[in-house]
Amino acid sequence: MEFKKLADYFQKLEKTSSRLEITRLLSSLFKEAKADEIAKVCYLSLGRLTPLYESVEFNLAERMMFKVIGKVAEKDGEKIKEEFKEKGDLGEVVFENHKGVKDKNLSVEEVYQRLFEVAKEEGAGSVKRKVNKMAELLVNLDNLSAKYVVRVPLGKLRLGFSDATLLDALSWMMTGDKSKREEIESAYNVQADVGKIAEIVKTSGLKNLGKVRIALGTPIMPALPQRLPTAEEMLEKVGVGFKGKVAVEPKYDGTRLQIHFSDKLVRIFTRNLENVTEMFPDLKEVVLKEVKAKIAILDGEAIGFDPQTGKFLPFQETIKRKRKYGIGQKAKEVPLKFFVFDIFHKDGKDLMPLPFEKRRQILEKMVSSDDKTIILSPQIVTDNPRELREYHDEQIKKGLEGVMVKKLKAPYEPGRRGYTWVKFKSEKGKKGAGLTDTLDCVVMGYYKGRGKRAGFGIGAFLVGIRKKGQILSISKVGTGLTDEQWREMRVRSEKCEVRSEPKEYLVDKNLAPDVWCLPKIVVEIEADNITKSPIHASKYALRFPRLVRFRDDKSPDQATTLKETEKLYKLQ
Repeated sequence: MEFKKLADYFQKLEKTSSRLEITRLLSSLFKEAKADEIAKVCYLSLGRLTPLYESVEFNLAERMMFKVIGKVAEKDGEKIKEEFKEKGDLGEVVFENHKGVKDKNLSVEEVYQRLFEVAKEEGAGSVKRKVNKMAELLVNLDNLSAKYVVRVPLGKLRLGFSDATLLDALSWMMTGDKSKREEIESAYNVQADVGKIAEIVKTSGLKNLGKVRIALGTPIMPALPQRLPTAEEMLEKVGVGFKGKVAVEPKYDGTRLQIHFSDKLVRIFTRNLENVTEMFPDLKEVVLKEVKAKIAILDGEAIGFDPQTGKFLPFQETIKRKRKYGIGQKAKEVPLKFFVFDIFHKDGKDLMPLPFEKRRQILEKMVSSDDKTIILSPQIVTDNPRELREYHDEQIKKGLEGVMVKKLKAPYEPGRRGYTWVKFKSEKGKKGAGLTDTLDCVVMGYYKGRGKRAGFGIGAFLVGIRKKGQILSISKVGTGLTDEQWREMRVRSEKCEVRSEPKEYLVDKNLAPDVWCLPKIVVEIEADNITKSPIHASKYALRFPRLVRFRDDKSPDQATTLKETEKLYKLQ
């Protein structure tokens, strides 16, 4: 496929806000793509070169792209900078300044490979080589293709969809509807690489999706918990099939990690599929020593602790371990405990189909409960609501979030949010518990500050929740932040500012923020309760919302959904 054809599709996708039309366009694109290029088409349509867990960093900042476009347009970089300030999009700047094309027929494969070469440049003189190679590529493209290629290294392709929409489109390609989405998603949940799944579907249809198995080094979509209001309902719903008994484990307020290891490989992934192996050298170093297995994939939670007191640290301290620089020093300042609570694979055998009680028995032989770095998560088995509440309260006193209640007879269900796991944070009927959980929301934009907050440049921000591929407004947040948090919110927001409202947003015009942000910032929001709203797009609003923390361990695709919000509303 010529890249110009892909750029034509990108233009159509950018211009439509209809989820159905986006899906239809993508399915048409997939039909035209060849089997050996469909994976690259998937990655490029998401503004990437690889799946999330193999992130390739371009290290091409906007100021470097001014020079790139200056070379293409035969203008001074400062002039390009001025035009960017006016338009707010370097894609539009290069589109209007393109000086002609040497070769109109570059293929998707050729453009992909040349972008990859730009990203892989490193060492002395690499900045100059990146600028030159990027400029050479743009000169070999028509202006529409250049518009979209420029946005990829900047992380601002802005087509308004994610992996989930691509899975819908693959079903649509095969059947003309979404009827095969669940079947395709089941394979994706086991190997979370949308490009690879697309290649399988394109090559052999749906028949080989059932053969997709765990692959060491490729992340598995984590199982997710449900919510229930009382201990009695948790036992009734989760304890079915085992005389009402359930497994109860601490709910850690840390960062969820998945560790893949063998004697030749160690990889660590976050819940949003990011490869963070090098950020956790302490875990990488001890996993082979402390876990009795040659090959294994573990699910667990890393939480920082104070080496002087042994007490667990707040989430915001633990998440400081997720960094690109000063890793060794921060590892000393914030040592970790990694609590293992599940296992997917051991020594060549897929364990996910086994019931949880069997997987737990295997873990007990592999991981010690002693005070090491990698520790087997404590557990009780009970059918007594009083005992469940007491164990929950014990964890709260330890500084944890509460407990997880798990079905003993259930297989591991990657990517699913069923009643095999239920989180127990608070309980309906307890004093002050109006809303039984927090919400993870996407920051949609912010309002400029007045008075004291004029110094911060931000006085409130708008947040939203998910409904399929859209983000629906649910609340303005203007209280409950420290001065430091206001400053941090401004810095984070500036990095993803855009001139116009992202097309996946649904916001009443009377709520439009002064500055829009791309959907990149996820925040945990606490509120007294959820109310019906005639103005917010979600039809709900948060009463007395306040920021709990930034959720750097979650992607916008993992924000709270409208369906979950409706459930929380009913649980109040």
